[in-house]
Amino acid sequence: MTEEHKQQTEIKEIDLAALFKKLITRRKSLYKAIGAGIIAGAIIGFSLPKTYQVNVSLSPESGVNGTSGLSGIASMFGLGSASAGFGEDALTFTMFPEIVKTNPFALEMLQIPIQTQKGDSIILYDYLNTEKRPWWSHVMGAPGMLIGGIKSLFKEEQKDSIKAIDPFRLTPEQNGRIGMLKSILKVETDKKSNMTKVTVSLQDPLAAAIVADSAVHKLQEYITDYRTRKAKQDYDFQFSLCEQYKKEYFEAQQEYAKFADANRNVILQAVTSEKDRLQKNLSLAEQIYSQSMGQLQVLRGKVQEAKPVFAVVEPATVPLVPASPKKMLIIIAFAFLAFVFESAWILFGKDIYHDFKNELKKKD
Repeated sequence: MTEEHKQQTEIKEIDLAALFKKLITRRKSLYKAIGAGIIAGAIIGFSLPKTYQVNVSLSPESGVNGTSGLSGIASMFGLGSASAGFGEDALTFTMFPEIVKTNPFALEMLQIPIQTQKGDSIILYDYLNTEKRPWWSHVMGAPGMLIGGIKSLFKEEQKDSIKAIDPFRLTPEQNGRIGMLKSILKVETDKKSNMTKVTVSLQDPLAAAIVADSAVHKLQEYITDYRTRKAKQDYDFQFSLCEQYKKEYFEAQQEYAKFADANRNVILQAVTSEKDRLQKNLSLAEQIYSQSMGQLQVLRGKVQEAKPVFAVVEPATVPLVPASPKKMLIIIAFAFLAFVFESAWILFGKDIYHDFKNELKKKD
């Protein structure tokens, strides 16, 4: 067994040495392939537009009491309810990415006004159409543009606008803008650290910072609205009751005052009884109004208590350097791939090709 093992090791060493020698003899081909890979990587790297990335980190409050607002969000966005297997913490941490993926949130984001480094003021919907694309995307999209141009000759042109968006029936262009927004706006949550990270990638650094900051604020508005919805409904209902009790109290007060003034010097048992009845009604109306006002103040406190608190750990800032493309990494990757493919062709591909070609000749 030892001799066989030595023989196998020697054969492997001989084979490796032969393969390495084969590469050395064809090193000029490898140099050409690596050079071609470097050129291709440089073309790709310099053709990709610069993209700036803005990251915003925020941490919501932990240990939130009550899940009515969270359950409302969950049911609206298809997450189920807390009773359906979702815990309070799970809802809190997974809520942010789900909201960002919805069309209503995207449509609100597309309407925000932004500014670019050049000083242009534009809404996000129109800005996304100005983002540059690499040259090969125009080449690949040329047939579709040609077909679309031909179709436009046979129908009236309708300019698509964010103001004319019907969320129930989106046009292909509007749906495409929503898809673009979802691709440049990412939200991730970490259950362990209780942190939410909002990432925006755009070709304009100032626009990227504005979009990231707006996304965080709208996300907070969404959470706050649904968390406080039940408390606001209770407060509004109690406020309407207070107004009604206030009106009844004032009416009872006016009725008692008029009766007392009209019968000031009258000493009759019927007048006295009626005066006592009106006074009791006034006292009861005042008591009910006072209690309802106390309940209103309590519900006002509950509305404030239901509002979630978000700590923005890392705010949005205008990036100074682009996040991509990383030209050097692209060039190195293309050079490495060219080396691998050329080596595989020299060592194995060329022989396999010649053997296959010879077999075809023998058959002929």
